Amino acid sequence: MLPLAKLESLEARFRELDEMLYRPEIAGDAGRYRKLSRERAELEPLAAAFVRYRDVTRQIADDEEALRDPELRELAEAELPELREERDALEVELHRLLLPKDPNDGRDVLLEIRAGTGGEEAALFAAALFRMYGRYAETKGWKVEITSISEASAGGIKEVIAIVTGERVYSHLRFEAGVHRVQRIPATESQGRIHTSTATVAVLPEADEVEVEIDEKDLKITKTAAGGSGGQKVNTTNSAINLLHIPTGIMVRSEEQRSQHQNLERAMQILRAKLRDQAEQAQADAIRDERRSMVGTGERSEKIRTYNHPQNRVTDHRIGLTLHAYERVLDGELEPLIAALRADRQARELERETAA
Repeated sequence: MLPLAKLESLEARFRELDEMLYRPEIAGDAGRYRKLSRERAELEPLAAAFVRYRDVTRQIADDEEALRDPELRELAEAELPELREERDALEVELHRLLLPKDPNDGRDVLLEIRAGTGGEEAALFAAALFRMYGRYAETKGWKVEITSISEASAGGIKEVIAIVTGERVYSHLRFEAGVHRVQRIPATESQGRIHTSTATVAVLPEADEVEVEIDEKDLKITKTAAGGSGGQKVNTTNSAINLLHIPTGIMVRSEEQRSQHQNLERAMQILRAKLRDQAEQAQADAIRDERRSMVGTGERSEKIRTYNHPQNRVTDHRIGLTLHAYERVLDGELEPLIAALRADRQARELERETAA
């Protein structure tokens, strides 16, 4: 049975948000407008599905009534099976849409990619992953803004940190956190041997300023001239910011903005995300054993995906999905993998909700 009262309440909230976003006092408040827009975007699929569900149930009732009329009976009998099938599918969809949502799903993210084991090949792989996410972001209409980057030789990347902004970024990229492994023959390998390298990916939901309180006494701010090597495109007239959070030892750097003030703002933004992630990780550690029995640890040390160039395949080990599309995936065609991972997560949540 569907919770009709709850669905009606959520649909009413969607209509209310539609009206509120046109109000001048809200349209002129960027923070509030963005928050309400996100809430509306989250409710839109549910509201649309519920409107269609009510239309279909009304059509079914009309056709069932029409069965009594000899002139309309044949038409009603032809329509009813398809309508009932659509109603059943909409009920499943509405149950799925009513599942508790991760409050972070609508957030922008801090994306960190670091070369792991494998030397120069690992750095090249890290660069390939960053390009992959950049191209995927283009298909979603997202913006990727590099905050800091440490380049390696031959076009590789030792580490890159970027802010990814757009619609429901975390709900898609959350599945990318972990250790990625590549198996391929390096250009410098004369014997044709396959080398295995890794890179780690961290995906942190961006924290709102009000969520993480930072005492200025706990900060050590160092201002330096920004600059880069190896062809890195950094304007050396800018001033970089090194920010140390003394209680936790977390250090962040921002050098890509146009002014010292902007770099400080960006560094604080990154620090808030890291502190928020640290707090959430501490909470997750407390329930790690229970979580492991249900869905695995989710720790970043796990190898989540293997990219095998000689066999033209990409395998996601969490759901056992293999795609023979090595080049296409690294060219940004991530949607088949992410869609499968989202579907798997939703299926497990629906199963737990049903069992409860």
